[in-house]
Amino acid sequence: MDSDNDSSSDHSDASVSVDEEEEERKWLAELQRIRENSYYTTDLDASGEYSYIQNMTDEDWEELGRDISNSTRLVSLNAGAGALNDHKMAHLFCGLTSSSSIRIMQLYDNGLSVVGVRSMVPFLQHANNLTKLDLSHNNVETEGFNMLFRALRDSPIKILYCGNCGIDSIEIDTNFIPQNLIWLHLNDNIINTDGCRELAKLMQGHDSTLNTLHVGSNKIDDDGVEILVDVLQNNKSLNTLNLLGNDGISDQGRIKLLKLVNDISSIEATLQSNHTLRKLLVEYIDIDPTTDSELGEIIQRQIDVATEINRNSGSDTELAGREKCIQTQLHSERRAQLCRLQGVDHSVFSGIDPLHLPEVLSLIAQRHGQGELYVALSSTIIALFSTMNRERCIQLRREYHAAIAARHRAIAAEHETKVEELDNELATIKETTVAIAASSVRSQDNVHSQSNKRRRT
Repeated sequence: MDSDNDSSSDHSDASVSVDEEEEERKWLAELQRIRENSYYTTDLDASGEYSYIQNMTDEDWEELGRDISNSTRLVSLNAGAGALNDHKMAHLFCGLTSSSSIRIMQLYDNGLSVVGVRSMVPFLQHANNLTKLDLSHNNVETEGFNMLFRALRDSPIKILYCGNCGIDSIEIDTNFIPQNLIWLHLNDNIINTDGCRELAKLMQGHDSTLNTLHVGSNKIDDDGVEILVDVLQNNKSLNTLNLLGNDGISDQGRIKLLKLVNDISSIEATLQSNHTLRKLLVEYIDIDPTTDSELGEIIQRQIDVATEINRNSGSDTELAGREKCIQTQLHSERRAQLCRLQGVDHSVFSGIDPLHLPEVLSLIAQRHGQGELYVALSSTIIALFSTMNRERCIQLRREYHAAIAARHRAIAAEHETKVEELDNELATIKETTVAIAASSVRSQDNVHSQSNKRRRT
């Protein structure tokens, strides 16, 4: 019996050995194609799960680096899962100082420290097409991350993974922010409130490019949440924020995030909420319908409603704002729940001009049905009567002032007529005066003429 087991074990070992030899032959053939700059080799898998990778010498790594640097076809390099360490990194990047083709580089789970990061800085500054870098599950810590971020300033990098890297604080120089970064993954680190203050720099200004930020399972608390909420009030780029697993975030912090995407305090506040975030995760939701929901789950569901509206509205933020008003402000049960969560205790109709109530009620009937219309009518009936009374009052006041204006126009017309009559009299008097003066001159001329005749006689 034991001999049978030994025979089976020997056969299994032999099979593994044959498989490894076959994989190594493929690996060597792949390296040859890279040296030849073959069209057929665009991806290189040098992960540490293979024994021939583990057995590579320092010279082998340096030669591989040179081959990759010289290639114009290789697009992706996977050297993760224990393939490297700080020492091997130094040799790899001694040969790999630049690349015109590498777009994706995966160096995850290698136990790398800041020393390993320092080795790759020259490459990062001369990798003209590198768009994705995965350094997750290493030990680069704060110093390594800050060094990495500065090195990537002028890089085309778009996606950066640094999850579980021992990062406890971040220092971001606004002059050294990667200009094309859209995705930053920092889950499972030790980032706190100070780190949130630095991360906020990535989301400030109209030129912010970041659209996805993962900071789950860190040390972020309500103060950190407040910093992120403040910067996201005016941010137009971030559409995904993952805060799951941050035990320091209380229900109050979650409510701040809810108000960020749907502030129920007034219609204006809802319209001015963040309509860009399409996914905002802060609490795990139990999918079992038989269990009672915790407050955190209830808040997350309300956040999901708001972010779903954002997603469905595309890039039209005005449409998202209007839809939130219709779906939550004008629906009694949904608004009541949001008001309880956010501590709001006044009616939505108190902020609506009574003259617009008929239009609002019509919208409620169209979108939410007769039941919601009845609830709304019950809340607005006094205002509606007030609106009708106000309309009649305004109409009467208009008629009063119109009558006064008409009377004044009649008086004005009468006075204009009188002025015209007086002007005519003045003109007549002037004409008479001129005629009398002319007659007097002629009379005097006649007297002088007769006097002269008598003298001659």
